[in-house]
Amino acid sequence: MPPAATVAAGHGPDRPPGAAPAELLRRLRARTGGDADPVTHVERVPARPGEQAPWPQWTPEELRAAFARRGVVAPWRHQAEAADLAYAGTHVVVATGTASGKSLAYQLPALATLLADPRATVLYLAPTKALAADQLRAVAGLELDGVRPATYDGDTPRAEREWIRRHSRFVLTNPDMLHHGVLPGHAHWSGFLRRLAYVIVDECHTYRGVFGSHVAHVLRRLRRQCARFGRTPVFLLASATSGDPATAAGRLTGLPVAAVTDDASPRGGVTFALWEPPLLPGDHAPGAGGQAGGAGDLAPVRRSALRETADLLADAVASGVRALAFVRSRKGAEVVAATARRSLDEAVPGLGDRVAAYRAGYLREERRELERALLHGDLLGLASTNALELGVDLVGLDAVLICGWPGTRASLWQQAGRAGRSGDEALAVLVARDDPLDTYLVHHPEALFGRPVEATVLDPANPYVLAPQLACAAAEAPLTPADLDLFGDGAKEAVDSLVAAGALRQRPTGWYWRHRERPDVDVRGEGGAPVCVVEAATGRLLGTVDGGSAHFLVHAGAVHLHQGVSYVVDSLDLDDGCALVHPEEPDWSTHARDVTSLTVASVRSYVDAGPVGLFLGEVDVTSQVVSYQRRRISSGEVIDTRPLDLPARELRTVAVWFTLSPESLAAAGVEPADVPGALHAAEHAAIGLLPLMATCDRWDIGGLSTALHPDTEAPTVFVYDGHPGGAGFAERAYGTAAQWLRATRDAIAECGCEAGCPSCVQSPKCGNGNNPLSKPGALRVLDVVLANLPAPGAALPRQGDRRSE
Repeated sequence: MPPAATVAAGHGPDRPPGAAPAELLRRLRARTGGDADPVTHVERVPARPGEQAPWPQWTPEELRAAFARRGVVAPWRHQAEAADLAYAGTHVVVATGTASGKSLAYQLPALATLLADPRATVLYLAPTKALAADQLRAVAGLELDGVRPATYDGDTPRAEREWIRRHSRFVLTNPDMLHHGVLPGHAHWSGFLRRLAYVIVDECHTYRGVFGSHVAHVLRRLRRQCARFGRTPVFLLASATSGDPATAAGRLTGLPVAAVTDDASPRGGVTFALWEPPLLPGDHAPGAGGQAGGAGDLAPVRRSALRETADLLADAVASGVRALAFVRSRKGAEVVAATARRSLDEAVPGLGDRVAAYRAGYLREERRELERALLHGDLLGLASTNALELGVDLVGLDAVLICGWPGTRASLWQQAGRAGRSGDEALAVLVARDDPLDTYLVHHPEALFGRPVEATVLDPANPYVLAPQLACAAAEAPLTPADLDLFGDGAKEAVDSLVAAGALRQRPTGWYWRHRERPDVDVRGEGGAPVCVVEAATGRLLGTVDGGSAHFLVHAGAVHLHQGVSYVVDSLDLDDGCALVHPEEPDWSTHARDVTSLTVASVRSYVDAGPVGLFLGEVDVTSQVVSYQRRRISSGEVIDTRPLDLPARELRTVAVWFTLSPESLAAAGVEPADVPGALHAAEHAAIGLLPLMATCDRWDIGGLSTALHPDTEAPTVFVYDGHPGGAGFAERAYGTAAQWLRATRDAIAECGCEAGCPSCVQSPKCGNGNNPLSKPGALRVLDVVLANLPAPGAALPRQGDRRSE
């Protein structure tokens, strides 16, 4: 959504927005009271008319009539352009704004082909089950004879799966099911695959990092199986507006892809407000441990973004406004929904029933009921994770509340676009967390508005992805030299490593999988199979959490929220993948703490900048959750810290790091005793600001700082990708180091606190309880680094590869 007018906080745009968003924003601002206006900036995105095009000549009359019954009298110009390209056999990605009608762009050629060829089939892939269910409703609602659309995912009853394989011609699934179910069982899908005309990859911008790299190879495995039947399907991809969508789609599919990016759909106006929660009464509260001046220092504490979002959601619902709140975490979505419900019930008993939470990990029946209730207006407010960010058609929403920076500008506009989908005026509010990046963004709106969205980052050549995917391909059918070309750079080396490890056997006809069982590969990189959350007294399955998060979310003693009901975990059995819980409403919350160690494995590239060194390379990270804090809900007071006995986890990944000579730090005024706190504070802030440069968020990356690292023999700050083999984030940090660290330095310097706070150098994920930290020292550290590194835009020299000592 390219903005056309920018206005300062507290002043209206040249042309007032529609009454509903303007009035709602006025009410929300008024509720805060006091002198401080929480709105730091208002952006006005004006309404835009649409541009229609004739139906393509090849469109069957039956299909035109079906769309007409749905209210579509003619396609928008970009829909017709993308459909024409796909129908002519060109792989195409349509990358346009939210609610621009991307669904019709791929439905039109796919359904026209199914009607023209009674044997053809179509495979639709969505990143979430909610989106696949929404698309199923849309396709089934056209009531076209012979199409027989059906969803095939983990929720599909086994009794229905055989019918779908044999009879459905439009199968809707997700990359996980394609990877785990369809491709390993390709013999049962042979009839479907040998007639496959189109592969639709919806919301393809979500396939980034390690997940995107896995999906890229799952699609190559699909192409390989189709080729065995002499079939070459056309790939039709849909994406939110993104940087260079053709290149990203080509990297995802391994094919040349044409891009359609000129959005010709109409759009209602959007009023977009940046909202910084106020300081708590009294202005100051005890800061987290480890600030520069000692434990007695006071740091400003802002109102929690979760509480602020919950209150805004409650106010919107109380005003009769249909609103959706996006919250970063599952736990956060539950907290926002529960808090909003309590507030509404206190004002009008029973009104809280019109608010609910929505997140991954719910059972299928719960998700479907929530989707139905929202679509039919039974629910006025919903607190959701990004599970509802994607193309689920939520017509009629008036407002979107975004609790914390969602990680990318693409996601920001995607989430904001959930409101006003019927063409009406809409309100979007970004509520800043007390976090360096969020604080920076709400005070630097130019970093959000008027800038292009990010390109999707994925690396199919990542050996930690490529080798397991080649093992999966070999288990499906022996690999041949031609297959290695299909899987791209690094495939031969990966196959050789699998042979050396005994996983593959080379024969004259190819490479064969040697084991009876299939490879166990997690395409989402979430650290293993999901862990079931079970109520101990009844045996009732409440839901699941992913394996990678289980140590943090469902350790023994953890508080677990599910649809507003609070449970406490009795035990976590990692071997059986089960957490037993009992209902309890404690007045405390739990926060896991971990410890991390890191060793340098190799250096890919480095810059020698005198007293400063900048490096990119592989590292081995060992982390372990060792304890958890219990904190009083009302005040945030730490009640106690309790030990945990959980296994350590090891990760080989990619990191960027910088070193400084002790002499340069001393010259900058950093006393030896302050070096650990200065480096630690700089590390936290650098992690917080990296998402400004790379398509990640701070939970995708980790860090470590030390006054003397044994591998570098110098004061060092490391920032690493939190995924095996890396995800491209550290490389981006290395390439933009001066710009990234300049933004980091500015964010610290511009923060109004004296000793460091969550808005600058404290981290919500610090395993050391934010101790020690030195805000002044961090500024001096970054001054030294920036004074010696090449200026932004200057090429960083690649000075070869060297192994660590």
